[in-house]
Amino acid sequence: MNSDASNYQPCNCILCIMPPDMLEAIKRSGNAEQKAMAESIEQKAQNFRNAREIATPQGFLVAPPVTARAAAGPKRKVYNSQNAESLQRVLVREEGDSATGDREVDEAYDGAGATYNLYLDIFERDSLDGNGMELISNVHYGDNFENAFWDGNQMVYGDGGMFFKPLTSDIAVIGHEFSHGVVQFSGGLIYRDQSGALNEHFADVFGSLTKQYSLKQEARDADWLIGQGLLLPDVKGEALRSMRAPGTAYNDPVLGKDSQPYHMNDYVVTNRDNGGVHINSGIPNHAFYLLSMMLGGNAWDKAGQIWYKTMQQINNPLAKFTDWAELTVEIAIDMFGRGSMEAILTRRAWKLVGINV
Repeated sequence: MNSDASNYQPCNCILCIMPPDMLEAIKRSGNAEQKAMAESIEQKAQNFRNAREIATPQGFLVAPPVTARAAAGPKRKVYNSQNAESLQRVLVREEGDSATGDREVDEAYDGAGATYNLYLDIFERDSLDGNGMELISNVHYGDNFENAFWDGNQMVYGDGGMFFKPLTSDIAVIGHEFSHGVVQFSGGLIYRDQSGALNEHFADVFGSLTKQYSLKQEARDADWLIGQGLLLPDVKGEALRSMRAPGTAYNDPVLGKDSQPYHMNDYVVTNRDNGGVHINSGIPNHAFYLLSMMLGGNAWDKAGQIWYKTMQQINNPLAKFTDWAELTVEIAIDMFGRGSMEAILTRRAWKLVGINV
């Protein structure tokens, strides 16, 4: 599963929850205020990318995470940006503090804790880097900022207002964005084409698992949505993405239509969205959903374990879907046996989305 990674660079992408296709749709179909908002989000993302590129050592590969059977617990800090475009402005809640009564502050704090608990309890990983990294969140960022992102060091959440509710509203979004940090500290997946789609896919899977684990839901009871309840009432849709039915999460006159495929027959070849990283991630997303449903029970017990181990062992920042799929089958065989139902169903889940391994 190795690849020539001599040109590997750390991801200097700002990993946002709002898909670029949605921004493009707003610029095409929105009113003047909406178009200005979309352009502002794009510019802010570029500014953060430029700052990170200057600050990030080139050619640096992070060390593998250290698993922790006993950890001190999460180290959370939540800052209030006070609707300014600044980070770590005012510290309003840190580990052990009581709830503040500010909904977004408390949602960010609780969501960070839920993400930490999933990784520690189920995967024996002590925070994003495996070494107890602080979980830093910034809320009330900007003036009705319609996005949330992981910048490589910390989380940033806007309050929405035009299309979205506050971006802390769905715990799956919080788990998704923090999980980009797990990818980052697990050797990374270059944020372009299929490796970038796998990066988004891993974040969606573990965002959904964060929500499922916090609610103690079995796979059959989960909504399998990323951004469920995030859209304001007048927006036509139920979420940003659906792992159960990619391509059906929203269909709005201004935001456009969810463009995710669920099968390789509909794989989108594009230069947009870093080669379709938010688009084509629907294919492996659906494979994970299918496997979880076929296995039954808690999705984190078997399917989640296979996927987490795959992220730790892939050792290929340029991985393609087939690389990932092949390794999931290998790991399922190692964990459960060659003729096991788990191994057979892992292979079948990939076949059902058009990937034969």
